[in-house]
Amino acid sequence: MQTAKKTFQSALGTLSKAYPSKPRPLAEPPAGSGLKPVMGDAGMPILGNALESLVDPLSSAMDRYERFGAVSWSGSLNMNIVTLIGPDAIECAWMNRQKAFSSEEGWEPMIGPFFRRGIMLMDFDEHMHHRRILQQAFTRPRLNGYLSMMTPHIEKTLSNWEVGPGFRMYSRTKDLTLSLATEVFVGASLNESDAHDLESAFEAAVRGGQALVRADVRNWTWARGLRGREYLQDYFRSEIAARRAGDGDDLFSVLCHSEDEDGNTFSDEDVVNHMIFVMMAAHDTSTIALSMLTYFLGRYPEWQQRLRDESLALDKPTLDYDDLDKLPSLDLAFKETLRINAPVGMLFRKTIADTDILGHYVPKDTLVGIHPWASMLREEWWPNPTHWDPERFSPERKEDKVHRFAWAPFGGGAHKCIGLYFGGMEVKSIMHQMLQRFEWSVPSDYRLDLTYGTGPTPADGLPIDFRRRATTS
Repeated sequence: MQTAKKTFQSALGTLSKAYPSKPRPLAEPPAGSGLKPVMGDAGMPILGNALESLVDPLSSAMDRYERFGAVSWSGSLNMNIVTLIGPDAIECAWMNRQKAFSSEEGWEPMIGPFFRRGIMLMDFDEHMHHRRILQQAFTRPRLNGYLSMMTPHIEKTLSNWEVGPGFRMYSRTKDLTLSLATEVFVGASLNESDAHDLESAFEAAVRGGQALVRADVRNWTWARGLRGREYLQDYFRSEIAARRAGDGDDLFSVLCHSEDEDGNTFSDEDVVNHMIFVMMAAHDTSTIALSMLTYFLGRYPEWQQRLRDESLALDKPTLDYDDLDKLPSLDLAFKETLRINAPVGMLFRKTIADTDILGHYVPKDTLVGIHPWASMLREEWWPNPTHWDPERFSPERKEDKVHRFAWAPFGGGAHKCIGLYFGGMEVKSIMHQMLQRFEWSVPSDYRLDLTYGTGPTPADGLPIDFRRRATTS
């Protein structure tokens, strides 16, 4: 994969030289406004800078920051995208004080056909209305219930892992978190065949948003995503009547009965749309976070042992919800992993009015990419930013407090991730059990090769050396 990436980057460099693009303003600010133009370049004809962003989005973003600053623009597939890097810039879009940024319109060209009408793809009053109802599915008592459902599934899965050299941690983590999402969100009543079909459809929908050719053609990625979305819609619609009549504790059943303080509830279609989106948001980000946390603990065995000692000292093979705050070292390592390998690398908005970002003029109908991943790896805010160092979050150092959005893996403002506590609970519950059951290491000659989906993911399945501990607690 590394060789293929280098070959592609070489070819990309040749193309860029063949089609040089000079820096120029996105648009001239209104006369007398005192605003500065956003500087950038269009890239190659039609493709713009899309290829370099797909091959290595982090390097591409860092390069643009060095060339143009915190607010820049680039061409991509016949669109212009303004990229925001740094806590001050992303704060402007996330806080949206002038209501100039639309999340719905920003995400529509990226994932709209697959996750339309999910909570992230809503704006303003409608978004807050749905969020208040959806929040009832993520209260502390509900999280307690989900954890009770997850724990035996985690225990069974880890017991059946066939570990050894070259154990593909990312691939196995993905299987685990997807099956957890199916069981906790949809319900354990699914038979194995239905669960497999549901997971396959869901995976196709997630991958659909990553397609380069965005057309319903043959069995290509975009088309498979559309079929996946259709399957998920049909399944959830067919189940709604039974879930409304029952009293299950799975998320699907909870959404069918949730209501806000004024008695507002979801329609059937609301439940369908939110189920499809929440399954994506919950499993994909947790997969990246857990697998990369495992990777770093394999690279830093002293931290792996520190976390293991902490888990063993708790003297409980599994976690209850109240135990989550009793593992401070795990929390430090979790936060640092989210900083250095953000599960969602870029988020999107679209301007619905002329506005400014840090004094730069951004016209209406401009796509805006918010880049928390690059922001959390800039030395302007983080000392030695590419070094994995959990102690930077300790009470003594508090490096994350330099700016309210210096550490921002869960977004911010009205659209801050509604499932952030669920995600942390899931990752920590699995890791607590892993630390007691296994020991692992990363081969000294292994080089991490990241590709990009919803966030930076290991391209090779993350093969590391796993073994069972002689004694488990």
